[in-house]
Order: sequence, then structure tokens, then C-alpha cells
Amino acid sequence: MIDTHKLKKRELYLNKLIAFRDTEPVKVVTGIRRCGKSSLLKLMAAHLKDTGVAENQIIEMNFESFAFKDMSASEFYAYVEQRILPDQRMYLFFDEVQRVPDWEDAINSFRVDFNCDIYITGSNAYLLSSEYSTYLSGRCVEIKMLPLSFSEFLYFHDFEVRDVESALGGKRKRVFDKTGEPYELREVFDAYMRYGGMPGIADVGLNQEKALMLLEGIYSTVIVRDIMERENRRGQKQITDPVLLRKIILFLADNIGSSISVSSIGNVLVNEGLLEGGRRKGTPSAHTVQAYVNALLESYFFYDIKRFDIKGKEYLRTLGKYYIVDIGLRNYLLGFRNRDSGHALENIVYFELLRRGYDVAIGKVDRAEVDFVAVKAEDKLYVQVTESMTSEDVRRRELVPLQKISDNYEKIVLSMDTGMDSSYEGIKSLNIIDWLINEN
Repeated sequence: MIDTHKLKKRELYLNKLIAFRDTEPVKVVTGIRRCGKSSLLKLMAAHLKDTGVAENQIIEMNFESFAFKDMSASEFYAYVEQRILPDQRMYLFFDEVQRVPDWEDAINSFRVDFNCDIYITGSNAYLLSSEYSTYLSGRCVEIKMLPLSFSEFLYFHDFEVRDVESALGGKRKRVFDKTGEPYELREVFDAYMRYGGMPGIADVGLNQEKALMLLEGIYSTVIVRDIMERENRRGQKQITDPVLLRKIILFLADNIGSSISVSSIGNVLVNEGLLEGGRRKGTPSAHTVQAYVNALLESYFFYDIKRFDIKGKEYLRTLGKYYIVDIGLRNYLLGFRNRDSGHALENIVYFELLRRGYDVAIGKVDRAEVDFVAVKAEDKLYVQVTESMTSEDVRRRELVPLQKISDNYEKIVLSMDTGMDSSYEGIKSLNIIDWLINEN
């Protein structure tokens, strides 16, 4: 048993579950494998007990466990039915439920037959595909879970940020570990850029060999269980070549933040001799490559982002971009080196905007591009990301697209080195680390 007292809380997600407690929709927690979904369900169950729910009103099943291996939907229903207390509100927690064939039949029956509140997790977006959504006809709410933000990384690794006196007077931020040892904030951010935000890294410590073993385990499980096994369960045979799958993963990981088309992936792999093209065979069909890319998107390994014409106010069909869910996984795949740190920073900012509840697109304004247009409710934010704002050329390149936007929503440039000015004609220049830890 996991001791829930030792589990670190992910307040962002736990508060969402608490907000939906005892409402009709099935609560569905989705996200890449090992990003903390199982722990979140345990934290929610612990919260219920803390608020007076009896232990026997809670049923927990993890379908990764051998105890529930090869369970059918009928056996699943019978197991739960036997444990339902008459005249009591029941709380049902099902982890990796997509491993049960026709699981949605059982979930829908629980909803109809029992007085219950249902929470499920899954590591594949197929879980919430149109078939399932139709089946539950909108009676589910999705909580999208991501690996740790930088703030969560600090908390999980027992780092504390404090304001200390600066040699020039005033205050500056330093980080202290649990023994009181001080570190520069940049040093700890570099560790985040290196190891990423998978919660398991906090258990093994910031040790390269152990971190690589953990990341390799996550990678292998995603590929085998969430992609290859899923294909077998669906009775489809589109994803049949693990070598091709890995090559596409490496290509996408190496090109995060770059404009990519599906046909270009096939062409590049053939040109680099990574795929057998052959004159008669040609490159792998765009349909084949698209199937592999879709499988990676469905397993939450990569996320795609569309272009938005800011002046025309419409989404464009032109090239999109891909970002990898965890920068540590990218380093595991491509090796630890100072690889393309500008796009790596962009990757981190993209997922932070998602965590903060924004819908995110790439902005097109005339021929210029804005890295991110982030929208939620009545709020909109335009964001450029660059390593440094100290050079005149870089400043012009980053500021011109923002200056072309005529509305009054906030416009910011995030960088590791902001230069001397904190704003340019109303466009804020912010340090990326400060922005990440200042979540308000």
C-alpha cells in the first residue's frame, strides 16, 4: 500500500477533482503514463476519508495490478456489485480502466444502477475518443494531467525559494534544499531542463543514471502498452513497425517547435537513409506516418499545436508544430547535451500555459509569427520565447510580431536574460524562471 501521508499533493489537479465531487459526470483523469494519475486518485480517496467517508464506501481497482489481469467487463461489474453497500453513497476509483475490454459498458451500468461517484484514469486519449464520448453522451469531465511544472518540481524535490539580501541592496531569490544548502535558482532550473518533470525522478533523486533508467521505463511502457497493445485491443494493425515508430519519435523529439508536415517526416527519414524508400515503394505513405503520429498524440507523448491568423481570426491548415510532454524524455531519447535550448524553453512555456488553463495556438500576423497565442475565458496573452533579449537583432525579431498586433491584450517576451529594459512600448520583458514560479 502507498502511504498517502507521504504522497506530495498536486493541488492544481486535486482541487479540480474536489470541485467535481458528488456531481453526475464521470471524472476522467488523462495524461501520459507515470505523470501522477494513480497518486491523484489515492489523494482524492484520502480526502474523502478525511471528510468523513467510510473506508468501505470506497472501491479502488488498479487494472495494472495482476489481481485484475484479463478481467472482462462482466467480471468487473460483478466485482463492484458485490462490494456495493445498499443505501450508501459509493465512491469508485478505477485506474488504467482502458485495459478492460468494453469497460465503458460496466462504467455506464455503475452510473445507472448504483448511487455512486466515479473516478477513472487512462493513459491513452482513445479512452475519450468519440465512440466513448457518444456512449456516455457528455456525462464525463476530463481532467488533463501533465508532468510537474517547475514550481511543482521545486516542491517535489524539497527545494524552497527564499528572498535573500543582494550584494547591491534589495532582494534576490535563492533556493535551499532540506538540509539548508543554498543553490542559485538558475542551477535548479537547469536540473529541471535536464531531468524533466516526471514525479518519479523525485524518488530516485537528481542522479543521471537513475533518472535515465526511470525515463527508459516510462518510454518503453508507453510504446509497448499504450501504443502497441492498444492497437491489438482495437483489432487494428496500422502500427506494426516498432523501428519506424522509434524513428518518428526521434524525429519529432529533435524538431520540437519546428514547423512540420506529415509528408515531410516521411521524406526526411527516407533522405537520411532511416527508411527504406525504394523507387517503386516510394516513401511511406502520409497515411502511414499520420497513423504513427496520431498514436503518439493519443498516448500523450507529443502534443500538436495549430496556427491561428491573428488578423483574420481563424485557424489555418498550414504546418503545425509538435512539443514533447516532458523535456526529460527528450533528453533520454537524444542524449544530455545543450541541444537547441531555445526550442526546449519554448516547450516548457507551452506546457505551462496549458497547466494554467489556456488554449494555445501559434500566432500568424502578416508574415511574422508569434510563438503562442494563449486564450481562456475573457483573457488573452501573446507570448514570445527566446534565450536572450540582450542583442538588438533578437529584440527586433521578437518584438516586431507583437508590435503588429493592435489589440490591448497582454504581450510578453520570456527569456533567460531580459537585458536592461523591463518593457518595450508596453510589451513586457520577463525572466522565464520568475514567470514560471510566479503562477499568479
